[in-house]
Amino acid sequence: MEEAKTIGLNDPPYSEIVDFLYKEAELMDEGRLSDWLELMTEDLLYRMPMRVNRGRGEQPDYSHETEIFCDDLPSLRLRIDRLSTGYAWAEDPPSRTRHVVSNVRVTATSNPDEFDVRSYILVYRNRGNSPEGDLFSGKRQDLLRNVNGHWRLAKRTILLDQAVIGSRNLSIFF
Repeated sequence: MEEAKTIGLNDPPYSEIVDFLYKEAELMDEGRLSDWLELMTEDLLYRMPMRVNRGRGEQPDYSHETEIFCDDLPSLRLRIDRLSTGYAWAEDPPSRTRHVVSNVRVTATSNPDEFDVRSYILVYRNRGNSPEGDLFSGKRQDLLRNVNGHWRLAKRTILLDQAVIGSRNLSIFF
């Protein structure tokens, strides 16, 4: 079986894909979530499985049955639309976030218009006048698709490093 080709720093799709990830982070941090949704494909799958503590060497360390969230494009749109109502108390006032994306690895797939993209994330969130903030770290496993000359997110799995999330709510996007 042939090994998938990793796309290097000097290969054209790599810089375009990294720029896409940076633009996406900027849109989330600026609260431009409607614009962020435009970066998604119609068949999007956006999920965060729950981390499971296992013994050394036991796999998997993420649940296949329990997820913190599992969204498609319509459910993400609904969550974002709800934020503009008076009933999104978890985000009133809105969180201030900073998404840091690093360690981007891009691998070709059998489809020339799709790439597997792995990255690390560090997300800081602060709300209101609180001096305390939330810090989330993890990795993302994405499938990016070139649609009519534009990169779009078709699938994302977010794997947080934390097994227990100390935040009171998880109403931000990763």
